[in-house]
Amino acid sequence: MKAKYIFGLILSASLLSACTEDQMDEINTDEAHTSSKYVSGELSITDAEVCTVANTLNQDYPWYISSYTEQLFGTGNNQLKNIEVRQRAEMASSSTFDNDWNATYGNINNLLDIKKKCATGGVNSDNYALLGMEQTLEALNWGVLTDLHGDIPCSQACLGILNPTLDKQEAIYNKIFALLDSAQINLAKGSPSSTLRSHDVLNGGNMAKWQALAHALKARYLLHTYGRNKDVLPQVLTEANAAIDGGFTGCNLDVFDGSSNINTWSEYFWDREYIGCSTTVDSLMADRDDPREQIYNYNGYGKDTVAIPGDENLAEQTEYVNYPAWLDNGAAYEHLFSKSEIYFIIAECQARLSQDATSAFESGVEASMEDYFNTSYQQVIDNTISSDNLSSMITNDTKKYLANIKDRFTANPLNEILIQKYLAQTRDEQIETYNDMRRCIYVDGSYPVKMTNPNNTRSGSNYWPYRLPYGASDVTNNPNVTKAFGSGNDAGMYIFSDPVWWAGGND
Repeated sequence: MKAKYIFGLILSASLLSACTEDQMDEINTDEAHTSSKYVSGELSITDAEVCTVANTLNQDYPWYISSYTEQLFGTGNNQLKNIEVRQRAEMASSSTFDNDWNATYGNINNLLDIKKKCATGGVNSDNYALLGMEQTLEALNWGVLTDLHGDIPCSQACLGILNPTLDKQEAIYNKIFALLDSAQINLAKGSPSSTLRSHDVLNGGNMAKWQALAHALKARYLLHTYGRNKDVLPQVLTEANAAIDGGFTGCNLDVFDGSSNINTWSEYFWDREYIGCSTTVDSLMADRDDPREQIYNYNGYGKDTVAIPGDENLAEQTEYVNYPAWLDNGAAYEHLFSKSEIYFIIAECQARLSQDATSAFESGVEASMEDYFNTSYQQVIDNTISSDNLSSMITNDTKKYLANIKDRFTANPLNEILIQKYLAQTRDEQIETYNDMRRCIYVDGSYPVKMTNPNNTRSGSNYWPYRLPYGASDVTNNPNVTKAFGSGNDAGMYIFSDPVWWAGGND
């Protein structure tokens, strides 16, 4: 009897425990509103696209990096000034890029939720068009995080695991390539609904454009690995040419009206005035009689000053240094992947393979001219010129400019290709310029655009970061990231000594 009584108590306790867990599950479930798992991922893709372009590709990452690449000058006596004078505490702080770190992981979480909905039994089961778009964007977001930070939480990230481990960059790159290959398969058999077409603000549900973008992204990421695999260039060319053959003309976020909806660069500039022109870019343009100089070196404040990188006095000023005219155009589109980049990728590969790169090089320069003038000239420099006349002017200016730089290209095709890519990506693609610099330094030992900021080296120590520090949210809460970030006087200092894997590091 006693044994039965004890067994009864144990059974009752067990049932009570199970009942309590069930009740807790009910308490933690919002029964009053439709669960997000029943909401179509087609309604979430807009947010994923906008966040990828506006939050990850065109916020803190490029604003700060533009000082490292000297494509822009950091001014305003605040964060960008600290970066400009190479203040290590600012550059290595986990708080510096925490916003973009969190925004990108938040976007990946949204994308993984869309992927889950596309699985069998999900609300978007077998929606191949949506899945292919998700995989393309997911690959890009992982690419940005690992290119900038190196080893990062990836395979265990956004899965509810409390302290995800860090994955090696090489493994993350394999994941990126797998995502893009799978995206091609799904996009090829996808048939977008009218809802998906209306919510796709990048390509309007055009599967051919998405396929071309996936090819372009694979070409970019393959090229990043050139230092690790010297045989990769033919494969890069195959992917880049597939993008062009697929009709790739760039992928842009063009939803800004310039008043109630302003692009992130203009909003940042208008709010803080932390951006100015650099003599590094301006000198390259002036030496080549570049028609883009009037756009880059825009005298908006009436002071007519172009800053020498590292000038602490100018870095403390506001409303003093000239700035690019496109910053005054709040309606200017922002790039996810520019038309010029794909042609410069082709041209670089051809030059490295001792092939004729003339056609691709000229197409890249022409695309950059169109980008600069279409986002800046008509709105800021000449409000009266018609679209047809502007197009004709761009064509004529491009022909003259190509004639100006022909001898430079003939003498050293690879150098001029990389210089023209540098000038083109000054518009809003500094992340890729930073990648090019680190990649080329590993491959060739140098980069044709010489950095002039005297603060890059102090007392024999390097002050130019080889990567960016992890975000504070993970440094504080994930022991795996905390360990990688370091502690005490060494916290964050690895960014000045440890390149990422594809740039020769041990990631």
